[in-house]
Amino acid sequence: MTDKAGGSRGEAGRIRVHIEGRPAGEIAFLTIDRPSKLNALSPGLIGELEASVRRLHGREALRALVMTGAGERAFVGGADIVAMSGFERDGAVAFITALHRAIDAVRRLPVPVIARIDGFCLGAGLELAAACDLRLASERARFGMPEVKVGMPSVIEAALLPRLVGAGRAARLVLLGEVLGAQEALAIGLVDRICPASELDRAIEDWLGQILAAGPEALRLQKKLLADWQELPLSDAIEAGIASFGEAYASGEPQRMTAAFLARARRT
Repeated sequence: MTDKAGGSRGEAGRIRVHIEGRPAGEIAFLTIDRPSKLNALSPGLIGELEASVRRLHGREALRALVMTGAGERAFVGGADIVAMSGFERDGAVAFITALHRAIDAVRRLPVPVIARIDGFCLGAGLELAAACDLRLASERARFGMPEVKVGMPSVIEAALLPRLVGAGRAARLVLLGEVLGAQEALAIGLVDRICPASELDRAIEDWLGQILAAGPEALRLQKKLLADWQELPLSDAIEAGIASFGEAYASGEPQRMTAAFLARARRT
């Protein structure tokens, strides 16, 4: 089954969303499609991104979202520097607030989000990748936060970077504006797996297979807990986990899946 949940065109590019129906549920593939500009996020494209992702929030059959950029040169090369060059203070605040809303919509999607990264992943692109749950990159991918080199701080979801790579490595990214290769990004935990570009889609399918084999309610509960673990004090996060465990059993999913597991075990 194919369902187009987005894909409007415009001079700033477009967002393409393809929803694939599988026996265990739906997988959404979202492509930021502006390859001539390294998929840079213009104001119009940012609005389309937020709207496209928010439409996915209500799809109960959705099991995962895969995000990528069009072409082989970039996942997202950053925010649109041409647009940003003309801002005054109020315009800058409005732009960065809209960008935060779009990336936050990705982060708060109730199912796992995978960033499929090929080529440059810079600035807003790295913030978008950091907001995803899993990051899979090609060996030719490049990562950086170069905003200070054009006179602005790294903000909004750059705040996720210390949680991913530690305070010192995050400082290196945002204070020096260095661009890291895929191997170093893997070594510091900025990405979870790298592979040759020709194997990206096969690796994505490997992860999707594992997601589809898990309990859909359990994954949604686990996704919410990941956010709780970032935002709540430790004791509150543990209490949230206890409540989540109870919610899982209220859904009946653990009972069904453990019974099936035990039945398979008895047959072997």
